[in-house]
Amino acid sequence: MLINLSKNSSQEEIKEIVAHLNHHGLAHHVVEREGIITIGVEKNPSPSLLEELGQLSGVSEISECSSPYKLAAKIAKDEKTVIQVKGVPIGGKGITIIAGPCAIESYEQLVILGFALKEMGISILRASAFKPRTSPYSFQGAGIEGLRWHKEAQKEHGLLIETEVMDTRDVEMVAEHVDILRIGARNMHNFDLLKEVGKCGKPVILKRGMSATVEEWLLSAEYIMTHGNHEVILCERGIRTFEPSTRNTLDLNGVAVARTRTHLPIIVDPTHAAGRKDIIPAISKAAIAVGADGLLIEVHHRPDEAKSDGPQALLPGELKVLMQEVRAVAQAVGRSL
Repeated sequence: MLINLSKNSSQEEIKEIVAHLNHHGLAHHVVEREGIITIGVEKNPSPSLLEELGQLSGVSEISECSSPYKLAAKIAKDEKTVIQVKGVPIGGKGITIIAGPCAIESYEQLVILGFALKEMGISILRASAFKPRTSPYSFQGAGIEGLRWHKEAQKEHGLLIETEVMDTRDVEMVAEHVDILRIGARNMHNFDLLKEVGKCGKPVILKRGMSATVEEWLLSAEYIMTHGNHEVILCERGIRTFEPSTRNTLDLNGVAVARTRTHLPIIVDPTHAAGRKDIIPAISKAAIAVGADGLLIEVHHRPDEAKSDGPQALLPGELKVLMQEVRAVAQAVGRSL
């Protein structure tokens, strides 16, 4: 159940509603969004209690919601959410391309790629300072120094920047350095981390876990939202299946299903789904056709020298060609790039 309060509701009225919910043992979260207080309640109460709550001072509207996630559900908002990141929209009619290297390797790398992406009309540069790797012997990222390079390079190329955050202790520091934070697939179920980015005040890209259902993915988004952050961007990056020909299996069914269940923006990461560059154009176009709001693509100017995921990274020229193909698909489904 969702309880929307009037814009002019007083603190006393809010306390009275909360006390009423506590008295009846109804778990809930109070969240402020765009100046409106919403209370998400775990269960729909009995008709008599529903009527009782509706008569409380300060209550504007009550919506019954049977899904386990309340704030992320479509019923919570009449229209799709468009997240504005310093004037760059994610989730609107236009398709958003977020591109860059898997890992931050140097200041020079970020400047070179930043200008290459800017020339193509891309507004957001992705690059991770912290890298969760399967092997402890693999490159783990440039760490805090990488974040500093990210911030300094931004002064040159002027793009928005995003990076992955892995540890609750790093959230505040990472949020100070970048415009968008990313929760990787391995951390989708790290609930303490989700709660912390819910307080960070910056948009968050939430990748679907490699074995997570669509419902679990949306419930992870709910963790972030119930802790105050409604700027959540869902990212499908492929799930683990028995098929060995690609790194993961891109679940376009999941994108379509999520689109029917949530108002949040949904983007697709074709790079990590494929694990190979030759099929990235095909699955990128398929993602846009099925309703994705954007793509998260790895690009490197010297992939042979990359410290992480070089074989699956596109060259800037290859990305430029892909964007032309994606633009045609976007136009065919009534969108733009």
